[in-house]
Amino acid sequence: MRLTVLGSGTSHGVPMIGCACPVCTSRDPRNRRLRTSAAVRLGDATVLIDTSPELRLQALARGLDRVDAVAFTHSHADHVMGFDELRRFAELAARPIPVYAAPATMGRLHRLFEYAITDGGWVGYGIPVVHWHSWTGPVEVAGHTLTPVTVEHGLLPATAVRIDAPDGARLAWCPDCCGIPPDSMDRLRDLDVLFLDGLRHRPHPTHFTVAEAVEMIRQLAPRRAWLIHMTHDLDHAETEAALPACCEVPGGIRLAYDGLEVEVRR
Repeated sequence: MRLTVLGSGTSHGVPMIGCACPVCTSRDPRNRRLRTSAAVRLGDATVLIDTSPELRLQALARGLDRVDAVAFTHSHADHVMGFDELRRFAELAARPIPVYAAPATMGRLHRLFEYAITDGGWVGYGIPVVHWHSWTGPVEVAGHTLTPVTVEHGLLPATAVRIDAPDGARLAWCPDCCGIPPDSMDRLRDLDVLFLDGLRHRPHPTHFTVAEAVEMIRQLAPRRAWLIHMTHDLDHAETEAALPACCEVPGGIRLAYDGLEVEVRR
């Protein structure tokens, strides 16, 4: 399987409106961060993780013209407000798009996008056509297993996405979290690739700092790891150069960026 980082930034994106800091004015393209989301290629199918407000721009930039399913991590605006773009993917596929979300997230999606419909006969009418799936346990998409993993995100729990491929490759995407419960820790061990929230250096009530994320990665010991969901506090080159080498992570810890593609193989 192959994961493409569509966006690696926080709720305000980077550059941030009205900011002239060194990162927001940087010429390094890795410092230009749309809101966090990913597309994961599973054989001939593609799973979209979250629908950021910039989904249309992300899809055009990365040549994304097929979505076979969507997995939502939580219902914050920076992760769901591109939902309406699913109407085009449904038109291209000529069928409803399956949507997976935890029950609480699903309830909020229903309220936000009550105009979405489930009747496949409406595909092509300019309305998002989806099939809703309450995501409480492992599901199969294109022969791959998608498992929801509960993580802490302040007062609102979020869902990390673990994907297991038929060849044994294992990937997890954890964009918004400030803690991982013990039972969820067990589900995030022995991964080939882990993407984990690393917001900034200063403490935050609902997100890991870089140092906290590095310590969590040490404990989970994936083979490779990337930090995602960064603010304009973090310059890409400077932050990545300062990330420690960890013997528990043989492939190292790096900073993700928009457009990054990672092949996950056993």
